[in-house]
Amino acid sequence: MEATPPRPTPERRAAPPEPSGWTVFASVMLVMVGSLDALWGLAAVLNDKIVTVGGEGVIVWDTTAWGWFHLILGAVLILTAYGLFNMQSWARLTAVVFATLSAILQVGVLPAFPVWALIIIALDVIVIYGLTARWEERI
Repeated sequence: MEATPPRPTPERRAAPPEPSGWTVFASVMLVMVGSLDALWGLAAVLNDKIVTVGGEGVIVWDTTAWGWFHLILGAVLILTAYGLFNMQSWARLTAVVFATLSAILQVGVLPAFPVWALIIIALDVIVIYGLTARWEERI
C-alpha cells in the first residue's frame, strides 16, 4: 500500500491590521483640515471678497488662484485620510508631505485671513505629530 500524501491544511490568513489610535486621530484631523481647506478654496473661487479680512490680499497671485490650490489640496488630504483609515502603506508618508504643504501654503494667504491660517497651520502640525511621533511599523 502506498502512503497517502498529507492533506494540505487551509492557510490561515492574518487578520488585516487595524489602525492605531494615533493613526485614527491623525486621519480624523486630516479629514478636518482637508474639509476646511476645500471649503475655503471653494469660497475663494466662487467669491474671493468674502474670504479676506480688512481689505488685505494674499502675498502672491490673487485670492481665486489660492482658492484653487486649497480646493485641490483639500481633496487630496481627504483622499489621503481615507487611505490612512484603510491602512494603506503609501498614506502615512503622503499625509505628512501634504500636511506640510498645506501649512506652507497657509503662509501665502496669511495677510488675507490671519486667524484662519494660523488655525489651519496648528491643525497641520497636529496631523504631522500624530503620524510621526508614534510611527509604528504596522501601517
